[in-house]
Amino acid sequence: MFELLAIHPAASEFGQFLILGLVLGSLYALIAIGYTMVYGIIELINFAHGDLFMLGSFLALGIASGLGVLTAEAGVAWIVLTIGLMLVATPLFCATLNVTIDRFIYRPLRKSPKLTVIVSAIGVSFIFMNIGLFWRGATPVKFPDLIADTNLIDGTGLRFTWKDAMVVGITVPTMIGLTVLVKFTTLGKAMRATAQNPHAAQLMGIHVNRVIAATFAIGGALAGIASVVYGLYIKSVDYQMGFQNGLYAFTAAVLGGVGNIPGAVLGGLVIGVVGELGKAYLGAKWSEALIFGILIIILLFRPTGLLGARTREKV
Repeated sequence: MFELLAIHPAASEFGQFLILGLVLGSLYALIAIGYTMVYGIIELINFAHGDLFMLGSFLALGIASGLGVLTAEAGVAWIVLTIGLMLVATPLFCATLNVTIDRFIYRPLRKSPKLTVIVSAIGVSFIFMNIGLFWRGATPVKFPDLIADTNLIDGTGLRFTWKDAMVVGITVPTMIGLTVLVKFTTLGKAMRATAQNPHAAQLMGIHVNRVIAATFAIGGALAGIASVVYGLYIKSVDYQMGFQNGLYAFTAAVLGGVGNIPGAVLGGLVIGVVGELGKAYLGAKWSEALIFGILIIILLFRPTGLLGARTREKV
């Protein structure tokens, strides 16, 4: 079987782009879950989420620079320690910032018209973007190259490196852990109850504001994890990266069914695969047009997204 792949260039090329698309789709899915969780609870499209992801990548870069770990030659133990610290500090930073924004900006506007809250979210996005510009400047910054590009599947005609394995090894357990939390824990039940009917949930003794704050914290932590993985994988960050990646993540959430966690994961994977195959066979300039064209076609026939369910509008 491996020999057939090795001597079949077309299959090898398609398989390589498929692997790359699934890896990038996993990153989009991590960001998309943050969007969809917040929307599922309070029906807020948090446009600042992508720029929160950008700030997380800058913090991770600062940690690596502060510890002096800039290349893969720094020593395995020191690299593991640095990555571990980034995966702890960055999610905490992003979660705290997300909860703070909810407490002082979104919560006071919770009973305001939806358009008011959306405009506020756009405003927070611009504030975050300018903080990033002040923090690291307008020029893209090289992220430390800490993980080797060694191919783990030699002889197959494909490349699956340690970096690809790192993305999968971090994102898949994170998504599984989140699913377990939402479905089987007390907090998860409170989140589902609040999403279904916040007033009834409050009457049943659920502290709705705390549940919403926890949702923002989890969404921010996911953005923090995604920012570390993105930096280690792409190796370049800049203050505008939150806009494009946030747009892809938001599109993934809509494609899968906004408010639906498995749908956000599926949407991220679809966008990642379609984007890479589009670049390969149609050219990079047509990739985004293909992604949004497919999104429009799917929503024409299924307005709620791939896994979304029809629900009555909350009033």
